[in-house]
Amino acid sequence: MTDTRKDVPLFTPIKSRGVTAKNRIVISPMQQYSAGNDGKPTSWHLSHLEKLAIGGAGIVFTEALAIEEQGRATHADLGIWNDAQVEALKPIAEAISRHGALAGAQLIHAGRKASVQVPWDGYQSLNAENAARGLAPWPTVAPSAIPANPGWQVPKALTIDEIRRLRDAYGIAARRAAQAGFQALNVHGAHGYLIHSFLSPLANHRTDEYGGDIQGRMRFPLEVAEAVRAEWPSNLPIFYRLSCIDDLDGGWTLDDTVVLSRELGARGIDVIDCSSRGLAERGTLSPGREPGFQVPFAERVRKDTGLSTMAVGLITKADFANDIVASDRADYVAIGRESLINPHWPLHAAVELGFDPDYQTWPQPYGWWLLRRDRAAARGR
Repeated sequence: MTDTRKDVPLFTPIKSRGVTAKNRIVISPMQQYSAGNDGKPTSWHLSHLEKLAIGGAGIVFTEALAIEEQGRATHADLGIWNDAQVEALKPIAEAISRHGALAGAQLIHAGRKASVQVPWDGYQSLNAENAARGLAPWPTVAPSAIPANPGWQVPKALTIDEIRRLRDAYGIAARRAAQAGFQALNVHGAHGYLIHSFLSPLANHRTDEYGGDIQGRMRFPLEVAEAVRAEWPSNLPIFYRLSCIDDLDGGWTLDDTVVLSRELGARGIDVIDCSSRGLAERGTLSPGREPGFQVPFAERVRKDTGLSTMAVGLITKADFANDIVASDRADYVAIGRESLINPHWPLHAAVELGFDPDYQTWPQPYGWWLLRRDRAAARGR
């Protein structure tokens, strides 16, 4: 068979530390709210993530895994705070890897946005009515005692000892993720969760060493980076998701993100995952955004710091994703909800862009049928 494949930037392999992703497409972490109250994955998580790995992405991330029970957003979130969860996650990491993707895990502490309903029940703070249905609220924590939204639970302001315990919990969670077999790590420092609430002057009103100016507000996020890098294998990459802007008066800015990204890079973080917003409202559901609205953040961070970046947010078209990589605006392109519509988005993109016109990268039980169907259709024209 004549090789008619085109060279396509989106499908260029990329090496980070000791591992290589076969292409630049990343399946972004997406909460499924389908765990039991023990924080362990179910058969749903296995089939969901294995299906996305079959779809052809270079890296497939799990949804965010809570570093401690109090750090869950909902009762239905996954966790990585105990060894039983590690054992339950191992088949997922193995399944993703078996289909040629790097298996990635994301770590989170929801901070003041914890103890809420699942989204389809309203995503509001849990209350006595929820408790009567077996979904009791739990105390939330934050750098300052400022609720995320009006009517939400007022979080407890963390003591310095509690901050340091949580820093160490991130490191322990990273070690557990490695034990589970994951090959890439993502620290969730965005969308109003714990790390982001330390960064933003709108959420962090502390006057001690963990607050005040940008150096103080960056202290905990940077200590988390150090703790995670110390426990995560040195030959495996770490992504760090940031809300690059708060998009609120007096909030965190893109200039601040550049400063923080340089410091993260100095502490062994390999890729800045460039998201935005979410300090108060649920940022991932914000309406009215244009396709690729966050790509300029990834481009700026990459240009000003020399670090690798990942673009994410309403990227749905293959040619647009390819152009992001081809024009050096980002090194990785994350696909999220579009992969829920089409789990084989990366494979379709490979065909559409001419990288794989003959379905050679598709699973063989699929590809041989599809190639013959196309040839039969061509003969009929």
